[in-house]
Amino acid sequence: MQVASKPQTVNSATTTLDVEGMKCAGCVGAVERKLTQNQGVISACVNLVTAVAVVKYQPEIVTPEDLAQLLSDKGFPSQARSSTDPPVRKTLVREQQQQFWQLGIATLLLLFSGLGHWEHWGGVHIPFLSQIWFHWGLATLALAIPGRSIIVDGWRGLWHKMPNMNTLVALGTLSAYLTSCVALVFPQLGWECFFDEPVMLLGFILLGRTLENRARNRASAALEALLALQPQLARLIGKGAAQEGIEIPIEQVRVGEYLRVLPGEKIPVDGAIISGQTQVDESMLTGESVPVAKQEGDTVAAGTINQLGVIAIQATHTSNDTTLARIIALVEEAQTRKAPVQKLVDLVAGYFAYGVMVAACLTFLFWYLIGTRIGLVLLQPTASMTIPTSPLLLSLKLAIAVLVIACPCALGLATPTAILVGTGIGAEKGLLIKGGDIFEQVRRLNTIVFDKTGTLTLGSPQVTDCVSLSPSVSDDLLMQLAATVESGSNHPLATAIVSENQRRQLAILEAKDFWHQPGLGMAAMVAVTKTSYQKVYLGNLDWIEQQNITITDSVSRQVKTLAESGKTVVCLAQNDVLLGLIALQDTLRPEAKETLAKLKNLGLEILLLTGDRPEVAQNIAQQVGITKVFASVQPEQKAALIRSLQMESQGKIVAMVGDGINDAPALAQADVGISLQGSTEVAMETADIVLMRSTLTDVVEAIELSLATFSKIQENLFWALGYNTLAIPIAAGALLPIWGIILSPAIAGALMACSSVIVVTNSLLLRRRFQN
Repeated sequence: MQVASKPQTVNSATTTLDVEGMKCAGCVGAVERKLTQNQGVISACVNLVTAVAVVKYQPEIVTPEDLAQLLSDKGFPSQARSSTDPPVRKTLVREQQQQFWQLGIATLLLLFSGLGHWEHWGGVHIPFLSQIWFHWGLATLALAIPGRSIIVDGWRGLWHKMPNMNTLVALGTLSAYLTSCVALVFPQLGWECFFDEPVMLLGFILLGRTLENRARNRASAALEALLALQPQLARLIGKGAAQEGIEIPIEQVRVGEYLRVLPGEKIPVDGAIISGQTQVDESMLTGESVPVAKQEGDTVAAGTINQLGVIAIQATHTSNDTTLARIIALVEEAQTRKAPVQKLVDLVAGYFAYGVMVAACLTFLFWYLIGTRIGLVLLQPTASMTIPTSPLLLSLKLAIAVLVIACPCALGLATPTAILVGTGIGAEKGLLIKGGDIFEQVRRLNTIVFDKTGTLTLGSPQVTDCVSLSPSVSDDLLMQLAATVESGSNHPLATAIVSENQRRQLAILEAKDFWHQPGLGMAAMVAVTKTSYQKVYLGNLDWIEQQNITITDSVSRQVKTLAESGKTVVCLAQNDVLLGLIALQDTLRPEAKETLAKLKNLGLEILLLTGDRPEVAQNIAQQVGITKVFASVQPEQKAALIRSLQMESQGKIVAMVGDGINDAPALAQADVGISLQGSTEVAMETADIVLMRSTLTDVVEAIELSLATFSKIQENLFWALGYNTLAIPIAAGALLPIWGIILSPAIAGALMACSSVIVVTNSLLLRRRFQN
């Protein structure tokens, strides 16, 4: 992502500006330069397709309103987006209507222009429509009505030293029009009039832009669909009240209030069900079409659809804090972030318009001063082609063709449209990919590291063995002590032990002074009698030994035997005496083996990283076909291990797949972090790719989508750069001396318009590959 920046400051804020009037990559570069040159702006990132600028600034020096006014003064009408405004373009409908209106007028003028030349195509002669003054009128109307905004914007850009595509088109059309006017007023010069060129040129350009904008709107359909999911009203009720409630705007709902949701309605905010049961369509979050059963105590998310029963919920997250709002924010951010490959594009685009104008001038000078004088082309009309007989007109037509055939718009659309479509497809499927830079990084991956618990396994272990090592300690007491200590943790193993304790209908004892060492164990002071508190330890074998608790060889053999069968063993000790062992076993995800096989077919090396014992890790690794295992790795060591893999000696580009909680440091350290726990805030903040469905096969789909999207970026850039590299010399007359081929300005304009449409359409082809 190319971000022009200044030294980082401590006190900073970020704002989003809606920017109108950007037509090509040159406009993007100009807007970024104007923003970053302003005092108080730290960095700016501008996106052509979404028409937004994300600006990091110092609030004590500059305000978003100041920045918006700065851009508006330079010809880019802008406004700061407030937190209550929906992140969509308010002027979208108006702009579309204006485009169709302009296109309609241009098409009508083009039709009359064609009728005036009907006799040249074998038709009848129409006296009035064949007069040169009539064609002058058509050209004048074309420039004054549909072409006015293009000309005004083009000259404004040139005046502010920010030439863009409209500048090139304006120069081309005005040059053709003014030259024809001179030929009309001074017929003694013997010049031909080509008033049809401005009419056809504007008609083709406006048609191309209309098609391009329609395609761009299709590309942004996924985000628009997400925005449409946001409810506007909520039905407020009292606690537990069986009443209809009153409707209030969604932004007025507060955390803790109670809401009623009827069948078929969208759930207004994130909340917990306090009464009723139903089935909820969560496809907008997860991409999974099967409804999910919900009852009292279950959580529901804003934007999901209540399908069956009447439910009452208590709001837990509202407004911009809901899961849907965070997803929309992530998708918007992803569509703004640029791929590093676009650095070249932005560099070229910044000087593109100047380069094209220089090329047009050189074309004119070459043909006028050299080409026509040394006989590179015979200035006589033939039956097969029409070549102007005047050196001046030939040179001018070629120069105009150079101006209008160049397509900076294709360059500007190449990367953002592909990113827009890719992130949109991902959002529809519950794959949140956080930007163009992630697409490019995924392409470079050669290694992927998997966490075990909750990633390769379901993360729902069950207690399988409860082994007491003391005659005075029953299995139930052992379980009761363990559950008491684990009641202070939300780790999957702790949840399993507490659940087993509940199944046995055992009470949680009184406890205090909980102490937790992540990945190793826990301790607490537990009331073993009404008046006596004892310190109870619960953790893995190595950690228990570190507490100066004696472990006999017999116990070590028992632990090893259980671990070799794929079970995780925790040891429970009271003071300095080991009381027993609890073995738990997690279930391998049914799709794990198939997923890893597909990843290997993509050429990725697969590694397993876990804090569990080597015997347990090896058991899981053998089931899924992993040969390289890192076991007994503590949470704080996982990031260091990822870092060691990335060192030059290893040369690995690493993706880390984890649950987004304990693995957060490793996810952040990896070149690409992939989280299977899409609903957690840690996952959303840390991971580069968030999988909302927590389905392992989505890892493959996310990688394949990233590869396909980056492939589209490369194809678009190849086309855009290749088109301009070949088209400009041809328009400049490179084929004229040998084959007698000359591109008229109208044909050049049509090719330019088609170039942009091809780039956007190629991006949209991604949808065919990933359709459900």
